[in-house]
Amino acid sequence: MRAAIAMETRKLASTRLWWVLLLVMAGYMVFLAVLMAFTSVRCAQAPIGDAESTALGVYTLATALGYVFPAIVGTLSVTSEVRHRTLAQTLLADPSRGRLVAAKMIGAVPVGLALGVVGSLACLGAGAATFAVLDVDPLLGSPAVWRAVGLSVVALTLWTMVGVGLGTVLTNQVAALVVILAFTQFVEPILRGALSLVLDGRLAGVASYLPGAAGEAMTGASVYAAFGMAELLTWWQGALVLAGYAIVLALVGRLRTLRRDLT
Repeated sequence: MRAAIAMETRKLASTRLWWVLLLVMAGYMVFLAVLMAFTSVRCAQAPIGDAESTALGVYTLATALGYVFPAIVGTLSVTSEVRHRTLAQTLLADPSRGRLVAAKMIGAVPVGLALGVVGSLACLGAGAATFAVLDVDPLLGSPAVWRAVGLSVVALTLWTMVGVGLGTVLTNQVAALVVILAFTQFVEPILRGALSLVLDGRLAGVASYLPGAAGEAMTGASVYAAFGMAELLTWWQGALVLAGYAIVLALVGRLRTLRRDLT
């Protein structure tokens, strides 16, 4: 099992696409962090709370808006093998499809950690630098800031595992990527806004169990919650919900998709 996990990590880390996504994620997070930090300080209409919540909102943007990148990387770890028809060769080395899914899930963790560290530090560095330029305390001495950044790394790592789970369910690469982009960029944001409005907001708690909201709950900061569009779970509840999505998707993929003959 250890050899299978190491092999999956090497296969994922050796592809150029994940390095490209890592760099794109870093640049995108820097842009968003600078923009949000500047806006929160300079724009009178911006929804500004206390200084700490404002800083946390900037420093955890990777969890709120950048989780699509680790999800894509995780999904590609499965769909790329199906597309290039190398999955059968992997199964020749170890015919257990259950161990294959487990190895891919665990093997994606180091790559997810790398994405989490880079994305979270990009937000922290760019946001703190912007606050400093604007003569605002970046609160880098606050334990709450470093706790949130650390949990942001964990959340993004879990998102990589969610991506692996989705890849086992939707092995068609194009379909899987369309679902990820549509859900993360359109479906969930619309759902979270709609659930906060219908029935005088009594369904807002339901939105807390959506995967994006669960990831935000781990850091305790949310762009959506700042606008009153969502309630957040506790950090450990968010971690359990997000891990649950990864496990359920992987089980569904193992029991349905990976039961078929693979070439």
